[in-house]
Amino acid sequence: MIWLEPITLTGKHASLTLLSQNHHDDLIEATKDGELWKKWNTFVPSPEEMQKRIELLLEMQAKNELLPFAVIDANTGKASGITTYMNIDAKNHRLEIGSTWYRKSLQRTAVNTECKLMLLKHAFEEKKAIAVEFRTHRLNVESRKAIERIGAKLDGILRNHMYSSDGTLRDTAVYSIISTEWPAIKSQLNWYLTKEYL
Repeated sequence: MIWLEPITLTGKHASLTLLSQNHHDDLIEATKDGELWKKWNTFVPSPEEMQKRIELLLEMQAKNELLPFAVIDANTGKASGITTYMNIDAKNHRLEIGSTWYRKSLQRTAVNTECKLMLLKHAFEEKKAIAVEFRTHRLNVESRKAIERIGAKLDGILRNHMYSSDGTLRDTAVYSIISTEWPAIKSQLNWYLTKEYL
C-alpha cells in the first residue's frame, strides 16, 4: 500500500524536493561544512560515502520504506541537507521524520523550523497521520532539545536499541506528536518563524 507519494514542499527559507543523485555535489559541500560525518552522534555520510548513501535511500524509497528529501536552501538554491519520512506505517497512518542533517551553518536557523513545519503539516493535514515520531541518541542533548522545542513529547527510551556509527551501543530517545496536538504545535512553529527569524 502506497501511502506517501513523492512531493515537493516549498517554504520561504527552504524547499524539500525528492532526493536524487543530482544533489550529490551540493551535499558533499554541505557535509564538509563542520565535517559533520566526524560527529559521534550522527549518521551523516562522509564525502566518500555520499553516493552510496543516496543510492541506499533511493533503493529504500523504491520499496516504499521511506521518502527522502533534499533540503534546498532558498538563499543559495543548493541542496544543504537531507531529511526523510521513514518507518512508514501506512495501515496505521504513522511515520517518523528522521535521518535529518543540515550543513553546520544552517543548524539552529529558520530552515530546520520551517522544514519540520512543512513535513508535519503534510503528514497531519494531507495524509491524515495519527502520530509522527522523532528519534535520536539518548545522549544527543542538542537534538533532543530541538525535538522538544518543536513540541514533541518523550514516549520513552529504547535501551541498547542499535549500534552507532562508531560501534558503540546506542539508547534511542523516542518522541512523538499526535494528531490532537498538531493544531497547537502548528501555531507555535508559525510563531517561531514570524517572531524569531525576521
